[in-house]
Amino acid sequence: MIFNLYKPVRWTSFDVVKKIRGITHEKKVGHGGTLDPFAEGVLIIGTGKDTKVLSDITDKRKSYLATLTLGKTTNTLDVEGKVTEQVPITNLTSDTVRIILSGFKGKQKQIPPMFSAKKVKGVRLYKLARKNQTIEREPRQINIYNIDFVSLDNDTLTFSVTCSKGTYVRVLGKDIAEALGTVGYLTKLVRTNVGEYTVSDSVTIEQFEKRWIPTEV
Repeated sequence: MIFNLYKPVRWTSFDVVKKIRGITHEKKVGHGGTLDPFAEGVLIIGTGKDTKVLSDITDKRKSYLATLTLGKTTNTLDVEGKVTEQVPITNLTSDTVRIILSGFKGKQKQIPPMFSAKKVKGVRLYKLARKNQTIEREPRQINIYNIDFVSLDNDTLTFSVTCSKGTYVRVLGKDIAEALGTVGYLTKLVRTNVGEYTVSDSVTIEQFEKRWIPTEV
């Protein structure tokens, strides 16, 4: 079966997989696209034979609502990291931000962050990053299908984005901040869509557990 769950903040995607495995007692449980622990929103879970279709789901376009704090950045590019740099913010206007955001639309290369689960030579990058090690990473082609301005409040910029598989919105946030003449990191990230699966149709883990009816053998 395929389930559209709402991943809560501070849970890893594997935490959700493990929880659903415990609720359903299915041996085969997987997810259709990782969400960082600080992020929340749509996480597609597959069980049993339907885990085979998860690779197709992972390839679907994904949409996010991102909150970017400007003027400082962290080593993880999100709220969970340590502040590593502070840069003054120039006078920004909504029109200026809209113009900058529009420049990110389309195909482009993106370098995966060190704090990520991506493997290089069999080692996950975050394990090296925790040892203060940085290695060269090959840029990956991504596609930003749509990116829109939502709001600007002092040092906080909110934008929505629809992108391809493999896009790190944390890196996109960093690049946007630099294009605005400063630095930045994500303080909130909500995945609102994975293909046709929407956040309005997702259910919390608590709701899932209450509704789950065990299958009789």
